[in-house]
Amino acid sequence: MQRFTLEQLATLLALVSEGSFETAAARLNVTPSAVSQRVKAMEQTSGRVLVQRTTPIRLTDAGDVLLRYARQVQLLEADTVRELQHSRTEGDTFRVSLAVNADSLATWFLDALTGLGDRLGVAFDLHREDQELTTRLLRAGTVMAAVTSTRDAVQGCATEPLGQMRYRAVATPDFIARWLPDWRGPSGLSTLSGLVDLPRAPVVTFERNDDVQEAFLREHTGTGSSGPIHYIPTSNDFVRAILRGFGWGMLPEQQCAEEIVDGRLVDLAPHLAVDVPLFWQRWNLSSPLLDAVSAAVRAEAQASLRPFR
Repeated sequence: MQRFTLEQLATLLALVSEGSFETAAARLNVTPSAVSQRVKAMEQTSGRVLVQRTTPIRLTDAGDVLLRYARQVQLLEADTVRELQHSRTEGDTFRVSLAVNADSLATWFLDALTGLGDRLGVAFDLHREDQELTTRLLRAGTVMAAVTSTRDAVQGCATEPLGQMRYRAVATPDFIARWLPDWRGPSGLSTLSGLVDLPRAPVVTFERNDDVQEAFLREHTGTGSSGPIHYIPTSNDFVRAILRGFGWGMLPEQQCAEEIVDGRLVDLAPHLAVDVPLFWQRWNLSSPLLDAVSAAVRAEAQASLRPFR
């Protein structure tokens, strides 16, 4: 098969970033017709439809494959430029796209990247996604690395364990007094009788595909939630909602340890913490830039997460 040109790959990247032929053309300083001709040439070369002409445009599965290739070429070019020149201008800044789950983003992940942008001369483009869904961003070529709960590597990627994020079931003392009258404190939880009313109590959930609370209930009470469900789709506001007594919920211990110590929150089941394994998946390329990002993430995860047992 004939190779794709750098001009064609840059056009595909602009098209995905801008969302339409007209805005991609403006970014590339060419006509929309030129953008269309380059896309058609790529489709003829591949023998596949790559772009759905919707508003905004959407890539087909074949287009996702080519997008991943285009971004890998872009990464290798950025590594080469960084090695060849000692100074950078703003226009040379390479954008590193990463996917990370909301709880990691709110607790430890930003610490891993602190100062790294200046040192490497890059800008970070973070995509917040559930840890079980970040792999689809890797498959689509949208990101070059991701924090995920999936051990199996996406095709063309390498994976390594980061550690486990521990979640605790917590609520305020006033919430417990109102909704969990049989809860008797940690000493009374050996038979789980203190949690009998938990399924009927209000619960705070991150979003509709967040099943951490539901899984906890089914495992330890044998039934799902039948009480009011509050959807709070940002991590910090999720914590605030629990602190304000909206409901009980599962929080990373990094977000509730101090509150448990000072009594603002109570650990409903100290011996029933939930550990969610996290992995780092990245493109399987030899890239000094991606290696440096991976090393920083690995070091911070080792300091912040619980090790695998």
